[in-house]
Amino acid sequence: MQVNLENANQQTVYDIIIAGAGCAGLSLLYAILNSPSLSSQTILVVDKSFEKSNDRTWCFWEEGQGVFENLVCKQWEQISIHKESFSTILATDPFVYKMIQGEDFYNYVISYAKGFENVHWVESSIHLVDNQDNQVVVEWDGGNAYGKKVFSSILQQEKLFTISQSNLSNPFLWQHFKGWLIQFDEPVFNEMEARLMDFNVNQHQATAFMYQLPLTHRKALVEYTLFSKDILSASQYETEIKSYLKINFPNKNYQILHEEIGAIPMTSQSFAKNEGNIYVIGTLGNAVKASTGYAFQFIQKQVKQIVSQLEKGVTIDTQVHNTRHSFYDAVLLYILDHKLMEGSEIFKRIFEKNSAETIFKFLSNTSNIVEDIKIMRSLPTHIFLPAAIRVLLRRS
Repeated sequence: MQVNLENANQQTVYDIIIAGAGCAGLSLLYAILNSPSLSSQTILVVDKSFEKSNDRTWCFWEEGQGVFENLVCKQWEQISIHKESFSTILATDPFVYKMIQGEDFYNYVISYAKGFENVHWVESSIHLVDNQDNQVVVEWDGGNAYGKKVFSSILQQEKLFTISQSNLSNPFLWQHFKGWLIQFDEPVFNEMEARLMDFNVNQHQATAFMYQLPLTHRKALVEYTLFSKDILSASQYETEIKSYLKINFPNKNYQILHEEIGAIPMTSQSFAKNEGNIYVIGTLGNAVKASTGYAFQFIQKQVKQIVSQLEKGVTIDTQVHNTRHSFYDAVLLYILDHKLMEGSEIFKRIFEKNSAETIFKFLSNTSNIVEDIKIMRSLPTHIFLPAAIRVLLRRS
């Protein structure tokens, strides 16, 4: 969509500068503009491009109506898990599994924000975000501006690859994927059921599964996803998707409507920290859940937390993962990284022995101790306990 760009006034010190207009930056912008006490503040949004494409799909589980309920294009109340002869279908109640398409989200928030005269836009690549006295300077191609507070989600992919290849005490895996939105000539899908993990695919010596989200009886997003240290070539993902479709839907004709590809870091390592009046959000601010790669709901939690702190005028803390669940994430990553147990077997056991409600609460960091114990008892003690001890010793 088109955005009427305005040159930032270099004489103005903005109340808030948002560096990066992805999911985190735009979620924060939307939340600020919906806060009665914050919506009139001067805001500058800087991003390399406001011509957003449908570059990604966000899926998440949620109880009741959410902030972006009007953008949900599909939802499911049943999920399924498959591994060899094991197959189970679980009701998600009281949660609902929801999908939002990236392009819908970007266009909606930008269109909404254009109605506020106090929101200004700069389309350019950011070169520097730096504290200067009690202000922060943001520099881009051809200009700069100062802000009282800057919220940054700018994280260069090159830096991520450098971190992933270095010798870390914390494991680093990628959740990487390629997906096709496909449409068959005839009905083939159960549109009421989201196939969350189908491990009956080439594992590539990692944890690999097919993710199948039917939008209609004929149309679905089919995505080949892996948890591993190395990212595949585009052709390798495509080979696996074609093979999966041929096996599961033999002699059925389909067309590819859209493609998406991406890589999400899975690590307990921090990429950046809040410094002075610069606050990190999104992936840069560790909003991604380390053990699964899920981010959308954690970004919304982070944004809600930030807005509440801004309203109260208290110290801003962008941390959204509590210590207990961060520890669980670290243990699971350790097990996967050191190949102590196949990832497919870990997730199969968890889904085999627990309700979807318990699992979703655990993965949302909202489970209680009793529910945590249920999840942990799903895994062999002789694997989980030594890994937990090693992670504890590493952290001490």
